[in-house]
Amino acid sequence: MLLIIKIQMKTDTELKEIVKQKYSEIALQNKEANQSSCCGAGGCSTEVYNIMTDDYSEIKGYTPEADLGLGCGLPTQFAKIKKGDTVIDLGSGAGNDCFVARAETGEDGRVIGIDFTPAMVEKARKNAAALQYQNVEFRLGDIEHMPVTSNMADVVVSNCVLNLVPNKNEVFKEIHRVLKPGGHFSISDIVLVGHLPEALQKDAEMYAGCVAGAIQKTDYLHLIQQNGFSNITIQKEKPIVIPNDILSKYLDEEALQKFNTGQTGIYSITVFATKEAACCGPNCC
Repeated sequence: MLLIIKIQMKTDTELKEIVKQKYSEIALQNKEANQSSCCGAGGCSTEVYNIMTDDYSEIKGYTPEADLGLGCGLPTQFAKIKKGDTVIDLGSGAGNDCFVARAETGEDGRVIGIDFTPAMVEKARKNAAALQYQNVEFRLGDIEHMPVTSNMADVVVSNCVLNLVPNKNEVFKEIHRVLKPGGHFSISDIVLVGHLPEALQKDAEMYAGCVAGAIQKTDYLHLIQQNGFSNITIQKEKPIVIPNDILSKYLDEEALQKFNTGQTGIYSITVFATKEAACCGPNCC
């Protein structure tokens, strides 16, 4: 039986609405306001959306207007995208990872971004139109039920999005469905070693910021394996340090000290895995 893991502090529908509302607000800000706020690329840490980001600025295809500073890795850097590939980006936001993927797949490839926030999809489409890309498209949809046909993608990427999805098992099941036999994914996400304090787990803002939605690293990798993937590899791993000015909103002084000196770890990991190739020999089935 497959391992099913859900955050129980609210219903799945309530959690999705929290995420949709927050990321709609971020999408509707202009770039200058977003950069100067804690939700964007600014230096303050009174919100949690920008404490995990990696620098894209030197990567081919990087588009500043599409970079909202909401990721926790550089999955496209590890995704082994080839010329002519079809790439799907889960939780595509304003489109930055799609544009980086397009630089790898070239004009003969195809890139599809999927996001369930209408404001993000609209922003991404405007960015693609400004760049005059004909082979990058953005679709409104839930990544638990992707609006794409089966066996169509060579590569799936995602950047700090599965944390926002209550039923991660359904997402990995969908990734397996949409990948071609022999296709692969590279996904950056947040995982835990140990358990977050209950106050952090229950807070809606922390969930929308990807921290409270994290599951145990071993459980995360187990979900991937149980959904039929092989060659599971952690391509990059780095610890995430939540500043004390954020933690103090949720924890008293004693709990804060215990959290900072305890064994709990929050990590950004980039995971690679493949879908088995189709049977093609007389003895392989």
